[in-house]
Amino acid sequence: MPFSFFLSLLSPVSTEMSQGCAKGCELCSEFNGCLKCSPKLFILLERNDIRQIGICLPSCPLGYFDVRNPDMNKCMKCKIENCEDCFSRNFCTKCKEGLYLHKGRCYTACPEGFSAANGTMECSSPAQCEMSEWGPWGPCSKRQKLCGFRRGNEERSRKILQAPSGDASICPAVTELRRCIVQRNQCPEGRKKKKDEQSNANEDRSRKDGKESRTGAKRRKGQPRGTPTPDGPIQ
Repeated sequence: MPFSFFLSLLSPVSTEMSQGCAKGCELCSEFNGCLKCSPKLFILLERNDIRQIGICLPSCPLGYFDVRNPDMNKCMKCKIENCEDCFSRNFCTKCKEGLYLHKGRCYTACPEGFSAANGTMECSSPAQCEMSEWGPWGPCSKRQKLCGFRRGNEERSRKILQAPSGDASICPAVTELRRCIVQRNQCPEGRKKKKDEQSNANEDRSRKDGKESRTGAKRRKGQPRGTPTPDGPIQ
C-alpha cells in the first residue's frame, strides 16, 4: 500500500494537492502537510496533537534512521532503549549522555573484558592495552644452562605501558618462548675437567714409570759381581 495513501487516511476531510506544496514535496494536504517527497528526499512525520505532519528533508535528523524505498524514502524513529541516534531499527550509534555504546546497544558500564577506548563512551573489543615493542631474543638455553645440549629455548619480553583501569591481567603476554638449536660444543667447564683429568693421568703415568725405573736400578745394584745381568754377559 502506498505511503501517501496511509497519510491521506489520517485526514479524510483534507484534499490532496500538488500545487502550493512546500519545496521538495510533490503531493501534500492542508491537514497533514506533505504526503510525498521528491525521490532524493526523506519524509519525516512529526506529531502535532492528534495528527502527524509530513515534512521533506535531505537527511534524517538525530534519533531517526533512513529507509530507502522505490515508493518514497522515509525517516523512522530509533526504537532502541536509551539510544540517541541509530543506524537501523536495532543498531544504535550514539547513546544518551553517561551511557556506554557496545555493539549497537547502550549500557551503564562496558561488559566484562571490554573498556572505553581513548576517553570515548564506546566500548572497544577487546580491552586495549598499550604494550612496548618486543625486546631482542635471549641466548639459547636449557635448564638454565647455555651449553652441552642440542635443542633448547630462547625468550624475549616486553612491558605493559598502560592497562585499562590498571588491570594488567587482561593484557596480552609479556614474554614469548620459541625453540632453538645450538652447535654441538662442549661446555668450558667440561673441557677444563677433561683437561685436568688428562693432566692427572699423565702425572700418574710419569710417577709410575719413574718408580719402575728406580726399582730396576736397585735390583741391578744389589746383584753380586759375576752374576749375569739381563742386559749383558757375566762380569
